[in-house]
Amino acid sequence: MLDFVGLEDDLSAEERMIRDTARDFVESEIKPDIGEHFIEGTFPTDIIPKMGEMGFFAPNLDGYGLPGVSETAYGLLMQELEAGDSGLRSMASVQGALVMYPIHAYGSEEQKEEWLPAMGRGDAVGCFGLTEPQHGSNPSGMETHAEKRGDEYVLNGAKTWITNSPIADVAVVWAKDRSDDDTVRGFLVETDREGVTTNKLDEKLSLRASITGEIGLNDVVVPEENVLPGVSGMKGPLSCLTQARYGIAWGVIGAARDAFEEAREYAKGREQFGQPIAGFQLQQQKLAEQATQITTAQLLAHRLADLKERGDLEPAHVSMAKRNNVRMARDMSRVAREMLGGNGISADYSPMRHMANMETVYTYEGTHDIHTLVLGQELTGIQAFQ
Repeated sequence: MLDFVGLEDDLSAEERMIRDTARDFVESEIKPDIGEHFIEGTFPTDIIPKMGEMGFFAPNLDGYGLPGVSETAYGLLMQELEAGDSGLRSMASVQGALVMYPIHAYGSEEQKEEWLPAMGRGDAVGCFGLTEPQHGSNPSGMETHAEKRGDEYVLNGAKTWITNSPIADVAVVWAKDRSDDDTVRGFLVETDREGVTTNKLDEKLSLRASITGEIGLNDVVVPEENVLPGVSGMKGPLSCLTQARYGIAWGVIGAARDAFEEAREYAKGREQFGQPIAGFQLQQQKLAEQATQITTAQLLAHRLADLKERGDLEPAHVSMAKRNNVRMARDMSRVAREMLGGNGISADYSPMRHMANMETVYTYEGTHDIHTLVLGQELTGIQAFQ
């Protein structure tokens, strides 16, 4: 696999083992059928317990049966999963970074004991309720609200574009507490509670091998002990998004690399005008550009891991990597697709599937434009959001 400047030469034995385990899993369990799942708009739910058994859910957290591996190992895992499909990485990323992370960081001991071991094993599935029909890039404008009544809360509102919601056992829902000056709080909402609906969203043209839905909350009653006690305000959901965006910055490299490898092998085997098309200058230029852009993204991701390990990672660092690496994967998967000619639009080859998926990844968890403005504010000290 492409590692032009030898970054993986410095991996520890554990990091290599995690990379290879995930790569083998994707090759044997995902790639043979993922094209069909993409066409049908389905996710292979039978692999969730297998992923749990292999430690793919929040392995960079520790305690509660979680292994506490390095941030580089976690990034490599996300990279290998997304080499299979962005829907696979999204499932693991939501489970680990958007649901298990806030429970681990902000939950009570009882919440941690109840959910983290089960979710780590894949016995329970979680989803993250932040985006609303009218509030995407401006999540602080959320209309979902909670009101305290005695020792309970009553929740009302709607969330949309929620990965895993139709199969989730619990949702981390962010809502404004009207009983406390509209302070944003996180609530653990079991999806079998009365008043909860998790309708599936169909007819997607991107990220089709992923289960996406809504969360409807109609007078949903949850006990006070379901509130995440360790955080209030927008710090809660935004810190979760920083964790997830870190995984995205790594993951999309896998998609771009897989598209590149497919195009390279195709170009070496496809003959036109008496020689493999890999021998023509235009095709070599495309391969050279893909390799350069993927390598640049790898360097940025590995640097992020170093910063995260020592506690120096800032949200703006993640914004730069998410913005750059997703744009790279979006562009390079398109170049790989065009190298395959007419065969490139077939589900037998991965580049166009990756290309379509990148349209979602380019948009979700902070659009490309929003991350641009985050960087602009960091560089100038002037906010351009309003």
